Amino acid sequence: MRTDSDILIVGGGLNGPALALALAQGGLTVTVIDALPEPTRKSDAFDGRSYALALASMRLLKAVGVWQGVAAQAQPILDIVTSDGRAGEGPAPFFLEFPNGELEEGPMGYMLEDRFLRQAMLEAIAAEPRITTLSGETVTGQAPDATGLTVTLASGKTLRGRVLVGCDGRRSGVAERAGIRRTGWDYGQTALVCAISHEKPHNGTAHQFFMPAGPLAILPLPGHRSSIVWSETHRNAATIQALDEAGYLSALRPRFGDFLGDIALEGKRFSYPLNLTLANAYVAERVALVGDAAHGVHPIAGQGLNLGLRDVGALAEVLVDSRRRGEDFGMLNVLSRYQEWRRFDTTVLAAGTDAINKLFSSDNPLLRLGRDLGMGALNVLPGLRRRFIREAAGLTGDLPRLMKGRPL
Repeated sequence: MRTDSDILIVGGGLNGPALALALAQGGLTVTVIDALPEPTRKSDAFDGRSYALALASMRLLKAVGVWQGVAAQAQPILDIVTSDGRAGEGPAPFFLEFPNGELEEGPMGYMLEDRFLRQAMLEAIAAEPRITTLSGETVTGQAPDATGLTVTLASGKTLRGRVLVGCDGRRSGVAERAGIRRTGWDYGQTALVCAISHEKPHNGTAHQFFMPAGPLAILPLPGHRSSIVWSETHRNAATIQALDEAGYLSALRPRFGDFLGDIALEGKRFSYPLNLTLANAYVAERVALVGDAAHGVHPIAGQGLNLGLRDVGALAEVLVDSRRRGEDFGMLNVLSRYQEWRRFDTTVLAAGTDAINKLFSSDNPLLRLGRDLGMGALNVLPGLRRRFIREAAGLTGDLPRLMKGRPL
């Protein structure tokens, strides 16, 4: 039977193109099916969205040929400061700091705007002859069989491949059609996302300020700008999001403080509800899930995209190595190697972010005292603090070759 591509990928966001590049460089042919029209993906307008990329994620992007086109726009994260407190009162006296100097490999991570990373991905896949992109197309059906899988598009077109990869988000149609159920719950919080400009330099420092309603992350961008990810209860977030620019800044200022001087909004404002959603399986017959399609976690540690890129590295390595051994790389026993590699890691991180959010989103005085003393104690234990820094940089665990900066 005909095969249009070895691998069919549903989702043209960031994980999908990154996986396509890794697979193509390993000798596989790939088709990326993207629901958005190409002009929408190519827009270079600043809309305020940015990503915190761990050092290991940067290595993967460099290995697949993307980082070289965005390095000049990236802001190194040189320091991370975590504190507890209430809006308008400032942080508690005990805090936890992760200084950059304790990591020999370089900055623990980078901040990068969505528009730059997305454009670099599009240019890289357009230049790769083994990758075909179908824009403005949605999948309506998938049917696995003994030799591959047939995918039906809304346009009526059909495609054949050996493996179908769902990079199509938390409401993954690929997972649903494969019969993969999900486990999770709502956090009762909404994330407010924007970018700001400020008077004083941030010096490459990222701040995580825990408040009873939810955490506020202040993440450095190039120049006197920062990215804001601000969690509030659903009701408060809806009220704040509906305010005009002046009202929005008035709500943000008491939470933000004045340590960076006066602030102003840059670009658009976004909001999205926060929940935990884990696929009960990462693979099915001829199917694999990557990124949010497999695991959607709280943004409290900024690990969403980093987890997805680690999936990319692991799945690409499993598929490419299997092909080189002459195996049918779409068989369930091969795809299960990917699930065994990634499922425990992502489940542990999901449980950790869930526990941290619940612990710090409480205003109980005893809990506040205990967590503040805990942060203060951890701050004076360099060995344990260094372990946390390496974890944040994505340098721990069983890393795929691409995340070590090595080619497949």
